Amino acid sequence: MTNVLILGANGSLARVAIDRFLKETDAQLSLYMRNSRRLRNIDSNRVQVIEGNVIDLEKLKEAMNGQDVVYANLAGNLEQMATTVVEAMTATGVKRLIWISSMGIYDEVPGQRYSSVLDPYRKSAEIIEASDLNYTILRPGWFTNKDGIDYQITQKGEPFKGHDISRKSLADLIVKLAVTSGMEVRNSLGVSKPNS
Repeated sequence: MTNVLILGANGSLARVAIDRFLKETDAQLSLYMRNSRRLRNIDSNRVQVIEGNVIDLEKLKEAMNGQDVVYANLAGNLEQMATTVVEAMTATGVKRLIWISSMGIYDEVPGQRYSSVLDPYRKSAEIIEASDLNYTILRPGWFTNKDGIDYQITQKGEPFKGHDISRKSLADLIVKLAVTSGMEVRNSLGVSKPNS
């Protein structure tokens, strides 16, 4: 059984991943968010809800105790959040991190140049890549609500293929990464729908 701490657990992608974890694994989930009242009712004895801010180091370290995997699905001050997550994981000995970023942080999308809007994603990825954690950074295309699971992966240094990605597809990959020991460790993966 895997203990998974989900940071930003009320996000649209995280909610799809939570459903998938509960339906397809025996993982114990700790859902970490700023406002737990916004979370829809999840009827499962495998879920614990923790209210807190990711930049609160002491609260985050407390939430990480006993965890096997941290899945971070965050928005806001990503650089500060990445720093705090790495520090909390290092302090508690939790090694496995799945971090959601964005396509384009390495200027890997053919024919497109991205502006400073991606700087927080770039900087947070740099912080994570400089750590000793067993991270996987996911760089998805734009999210869709399409049904079905269909995705392709590109590695850091390869041109990004496609564009959009369904939340269900990305959630499928997140769950596989969380429960499969050693899968894509210390890699940064572009994720998109084939031929999109």
